[in-house]
Amino acid sequence: MCFPVSTIERLRIEEHIGLDRGAFTLEPNSVAFRDSMHRMFPNDGTAVERLFPEGGSHARLSCDKEGRCVFLRRSGCLLPRPARPYYCRLFPLWVTGDRITVFAAAGCLARREAQDLAAILDLLKCAAFTAFDLHGRLRLAWGLPPKEGLPCVTPSRARFPK
Repeated sequence: MCFPVSTIERLRIEEHIGLDRGAFTLEPNSVAFRDSMHRMFPNDGTAVERLFPEGGSHARLSCDKEGRCVFLRRSGCLLPRPARPYYCRLFPLWVTGDRITVFAAAGCLARREAQDLAAILDLLKCAAFTAFDLHGRLRLAWGLPPKEGLPCVTPSRARFPK
């Protein structure tokens, strides 16, 4: 599964590489994809249904014939770090509640070289705060509250002081 790219992330990538129609793929919200999103955001079921409705679609980074991201090379990602989607900057880490976890991803170099979370954070030169921050930004880019359990305030419901 390729993680979806939000509109904000897509615009940021286009700003760095120019409008490259081959960089993104529009993909249907399949049952498997929607199930994955529910597992990734277990406490945001209603929002996941709103963001990825049955019969809808989502944008993702395109993949080559072998299924690898078109920006991924042996030396790493071709996109400068600030242009990368939040998921890519966070990988192989993920945040659930107040806990950072590590994906058991086949072929992940960080996972192969470091055996525990502390070692992976050190290898990636990533403070725990940075992982929480990136995850919060990813959630905001999709219209979710920055942390599970917080109410989602949409612009139409936001209250601004007069």
